[in-house]
Amino acid sequence: MPLLAWQKRKLARAIGHNSLSADAVQSATCAYLAALSVAGLLLNAGFHIAWADSLAALAATPILIVEGRRAVRGQSCSCC
Repeated sequence: MPLLAWQKRKLARAIGHNSLSADAVQSATCAYLAALSVAGLLLNAGFHIAWADSLAALAATPILIVEGRRAVRGQSCSCC
């Protein structure tokens, strides 16, 4: 996903396409959330830390709140 987001950003800048640029941000956010989820699950499975996946979910909360507020206000990302 990070590679996909990078390529989308690069293409969006080249053709001046704001929608594709916004989609690149979504892909990057998806990669961040996936990495947090996998990290929490690996800690839980590998070290039997039962609360690790819950901690990963809490770590994802700030970015979700920020992105949600921006979306509600109609603000675009800095790359658009």
